Amino acid sequence: MTDFEPKSLRSYSQEDVQKILQFAIARQADDQNKEFSYEQLVEIATELEISPECLNLAEHDWRSQASEIQQRRAFDNYRLTRFKKRFGNYAIINGCLMLVDFIGGGGLSWSLYILLFWGMTVGLDVWNTFQAKGEEYEVAFQKWNRKHQFKQTINTILNKWFKAWQT
Repeated sequence: MTDFEPKSLRSYSQEDVQKILQFAIARQADDQNKEFSYEQLVEIATELEISPECLNLAEHDWRSQASEIQQRRAFDNYRLTRFKKRFGNYAIINGCLMLVDFIGGGGLSWSLYILLFWGMTVGLDVWNTFQAKGEEYEVAFQKWNRKHQFKQTINTILNKWFKAWQT
């Protein structure tokens, strides 16, 4: 599409309209931290002839998606923290074993075998920790998410029980 075409002949797909409006809203905002009120959102939707029901469903979908993104970030942070702990354990224990081997025998012999074999498991742990796509990642995320939700439910029940017990 060129700039020389008459405006009445131009047509856009739904995806193109979304992108163009996204760019326009971003340019209209003086800074990226500008927030819009719910009333402004309703006004924009009304001007675009979007029904209030459709807007509410879209907002619900957006909240769900944002919540899942936040949960995935928490899961990735959990995996990274767990990896750092395991790697720290690996480094400390193998460092101590190498020191004992060096002091005891004047060189390194048997500790290198432990370092090598345990190092392979650390390598696999690196692979599993930093691979953020695929079926294994999804299974691990779902398992973590169920466990996390279960803990939240138990905490909520216990907090309500303690509050009721205190009064």
